[in-house]
Amino acid sequence: MGAFDVAWAARYPEKILSPAEAMRQIRPGRRILVGSGAAEPVTLVAALEQHGEHLADNEVVHLLTLGPAPYVRPELSARFRHVAFFIGPNVREAVQSGRADFMPVFVSEIPRLIRGRRIPIDVALLQVSPPDARGYVSLGVSVDVIRAAVDSAALVIAEVNPLMPRTHGDSFIHVRDIHWLVPVNTPILELPSEEPDAVSKAIAEHVASLVPDGATIQTGIGKIPRAVLHALSGRVDLGIHTEMLSDAVIDLVEAGVITGKRKTLLPGKIVTSFVMGTRRLYDWVDENPALELRPSEFTNDPLIIARNERMISINSALAVDLTGQIAADSVGGQFFSGIGGQVDFIRGAARSPGGKPIIALPATADGGSISRIQAVLEAGAGVVTSRGDVHYVVTEYGVADLWGKNVRQRALALIDVAHPDHRSELIAQAKARHYVFLDQRVPELHAFVAPETVALPSASIVIRPLRISDEKPLQDLLYGLSDDSTYQRFLCHRRQHGRQDIAELTHYREDAGLALVAAESKADGEIIAMARYDLEPDTGYAEVALVVRDEWQGRGVGTALFRRLAQVASSRGVLGFTAEVLVSNGRMLSLFNKSGYWVESKFEAGVHQLDIHFHKRKPDRVQA
Repeated sequence: MGAFDVAWAARYPEKILSPAEAMRQIRPGRRILVGSGAAEPVTLVAALEQHGEHLADNEVVHLLTLGPAPYVRPELSARFRHVAFFIGPNVREAVQSGRADFMPVFVSEIPRLIRGRRIPIDVALLQVSPPDARGYVSLGVSVDVIRAAVDSAALVIAEVNPLMPRTHGDSFIHVRDIHWLVPVNTPILELPSEEPDAVSKAIAEHVASLVPDGATIQTGIGKIPRAVLHALSGRVDLGIHTEMLSDAVIDLVEAGVITGKRKTLLPGKIVTSFVMGTRRLYDWVDENPALELRPSEFTNDPLIIARNERMISINSALAVDLTGQIAADSVGGQFFSGIGGQVDFIRGAARSPGGKPIIALPATADGGSISRIQAVLEAGAGVVTSRGDVHYVVTEYGVADLWGKNVRQRALALIDVAHPDHRSELIAQAKARHYVFLDQRVPELHAFVAPETVALPSASIVIRPLRISDEKPLQDLLYGLSDDSTYQRFLCHRRQHGRQDIAELTHYREDAGLALVAAESKADGEIIAMARYDLEPDTGYAEVALVVRDEWQGRGVGTALFRRLAQVASSRGVLGFTAEVLVSNGRMLSLFNKSGYWVESKFEAGVHQLDIHFHKRKPDRVQA
């Protein structure tokens, strides 16, 4: 052991205090920062109450903490006033009742506020690992804003806990930079992952459709993030650059899905500012060289985030209005959580080459009675992410792509992913605010038809129900047809496809019809085909019509689209289809005749009148 090591080791015992003695080092009227998340120093926090009788007018600040927060109790109000950078469950009631304060702030800016003495920190209470042979301790599972506090505080008091994992990155500090040490041996606070429900899984599948191989992911903790990571199990070479790391990442690393090989910033490294989960996660991060914990001014800086190509940020929300404004820190006129890192990562991902910022949320709250997609945000709801920052909004009903869209297009896209029970009311409210055309109609949907990805020999396509937001893409499809294709679809020459005509094509009642479209299997893939049936109630049969963009004809698109439409129609009790096909439309005749259904044909005036029976069997061929 060298002379330097002997020096720190010799002085180490002089720094050790009991919790009570540590509290006596703190003077009244000081601002105290408490370590974040699972790294909350619970023994020191308890000592604030138990041994802090001499304290008065002290301010306690921190991000989310998992443990107790006795300093917000009413009887301690003369000693402590809490200021929340982010409101957790342990301080929410105190903030909402006025016994504590909330500071709206981007997480990326908190370290700069601390270092610049805009928010001066007098005392930092934290939890660290035991020192190594050279005298360095690790901040363990939380670096975030703690790093700045340690570097700036006049007094640093640390619990030294052998159960705290040693993490790599910017997590090491020397014991000479800690004024007092309090030995403890207590389990690190845990936050078990929530088991995803059906809604979370449906949201996750839609989110996963936006994530390409080689992407770098940011996500949080909860049912939706866990379901998203599970839904990415088939991806290749994903990376992680995130504010927070949870247990769900481990399985993807062990399965070889997360490798970081294609990251453009710190390749091969999982980058985060804090870790929060179970003991399994803490054991996994301990001395793990693939992991780097960096402070919030690094992990959350939008410019640094943007250096990760294909950066995918996935964040949650409490509500979104029809223009795209995101409410995430308040509900019912009261503060609920905080700005956190949402805007940091939304803006960073938006500026990343190939990046995608995503807001994911259930379509409803309170058992379905409240729509989270709202015409306007409720009174008192704060806008965390502006409408100009929002790109993708995902619910269990699909993906609303808002980037580069006007208010009418945004409103229709968001109504498309709202719960069907709330769509009519949202349309009515959108009309009242002149967000949409006054004659805008919405399909009367009751049962969800799941999108289906179909692999064709030359490409993959997605077959899904037509949406009200598809009016312009459908118009583009029709205007993109050749004159021959237009004539074969409409049985006449049609030079214009006005909005009223398009509105008629997009509107249907579920019990009387359905329209499906085929689109390229990418997030913003254009519509390349449409099929629709309209029920004839007296017969039980439905009239069917298809159209396929010219350059996609003969590639199996129409066959796949017709097959899916017939499956849904048959499941709803439709007996079969009827169709009128021009004699010149050989591809469409071949499609119907090779569908596997019994097709009866009558020919008159150059038009085949077809009856396509779902349940009647084809007669056996008679051999000559």
